[in-house]
Amino acid sequence: AEAEDRWSTQIGIGTSVLIPEPYIGDLNTRLGLYRRLARLETQGEIDSFAAELVDRFGPLPVEGEHLLKVIEIKSLCRTAGVEKVEAGPRGATLNFRDNMYANPAGLVEFISQHAGTAKLRPDHTLVYMRNWDEPNERLEGVRFLLENLSAIAAQSAAADSSAGASDPSSSAILSRT
Repeated sequence: AEAEDRWSTQIGIGTSVLIPEPYIGDLNTRLGLYRRLARLETQGEIDSFAAELVDRFGPLPVEGEHLLKVIEIKSLCRTAGVEKVEAGPRGATLNFRDNMYANPAGLVEFISQHAGTAKLRPDHTLVYMRNWDEPNERLEGVRFLLENLSAIAAQSAAADSSAGASDPSSSAILSRT
């Protein structure tokens, strides 16, 4: 069951996300930091890690800032049930884990509120069309999108717990085509 709880999200943003060698020259130190990064889950943990990096090694290079933003996005993906994110200059595509979303009705409402910008393809891929030429725009845009999807998914979880999870369709496979 623990392996089931520890699935990982694939994120492609089209920019460098790493701890560069000139910033931290020692390979073992970098690898240790990457191992710690992989375990970060909350915004507080990510913020503490960032503060530690700045304290120990100086201001973060842009690649390091991007890496921390991707870690934030990964955390939001787990909450929203998003397995894969690909973002580029024209927007993003998101794939839900097992083609399921915790709140299908909320997702349909989100898509209708963003008509012309968001759509769900027949293969259950959410397409979010934007103009994100710069990596920072992509990172912020994807984070904004996932904050929304996480909040919508959480609404379903809150409704399920208050209703005793009596509605089996609450986590049904997306069927909007």
